[in-house]
Amino acid sequence: MSAYSAAVAKWQSHQLRSPADLDRLLFDFTPRFTYHSALLEGREIAYSTVEEFFHTGAVSHFSGDPKELVQLYSHKRCYDYLREHVMARDDLDTLLVLEIHRLLTSGTYSEPFFLANGERPGELKKQNFVTAVNAVGASARDVGAELDRLMEEISGYCGAELLEAAAYFHSRFENIHPFAAGNGTVGRVLVNYFLLIRDHPPLIFFSEDKERYLQCLSAYDHQRNPGPLADFLEEELAKTWAE
Repeated sequence: MSAYSAAVAKWQSHQLRSPADLDRLLFDFTPRFTYHSALLEGREIAYSTVEEFFHTGAVSHFSGDPKELVQLYSHKRCYDYLREHVMARDDLDTLLVLEIHRLLTSGTYSEPFFLANGERPGELKKQNFVTAVNAVGASARDVGAELDRLMEEISGYCGAELLEAAAYFHSRFENIHPFAAGNGTVGRVLVNYFLLIRDHPPLIFFSEDKERYLQCLSAYDHQRNPGPLADFLEEELAKTWAE
């Protein structure tokens, strides 16, 4: 049995009856995922700080950028919001994607928080923002229809090639680039949500593997080939749950 198959089998052997069961299984996963996602976005924060915040809701002896604490709050709030949806096996739709973006990018601010050029958390881009690497992205005029179409494609998927479907979903989402900012952060959360509601363990996108991760996304941008990313996801998942 491969490391990937063993990780899936072990995950599926657990009985998830309540959000508390999910919290227990993801106790170490959630801070690790958040830590590496921050590094992928070029943000530096100590893992001990991330772990303490996720496990206690507070931090001690912190002297870094306060914005990093706002980001931690946003990730924790998003996880708490999604727990119930995971347990209910609620499939993805555009409204849920918009709410995930709002939670991950609006921080603790009670007033509307603008991302760039007047763009708001939880709203699709209104200008033609593109990716930094390959300058791809749907136009602001078409982004709503493109995202709706993607949600229709992946909603209800129950085939055997789950990682291949997840790789296509992630590649296409990043290629559409639906938001002014936060696309990578949101996209990685969406991949894990897509897997979790199908009784599949989530995975960490490890920061040390960033170059290969970006190459896999580029393979889709240039060749419409999600295969390299599917292989990458399998390896990252085995690495995530290695004993």
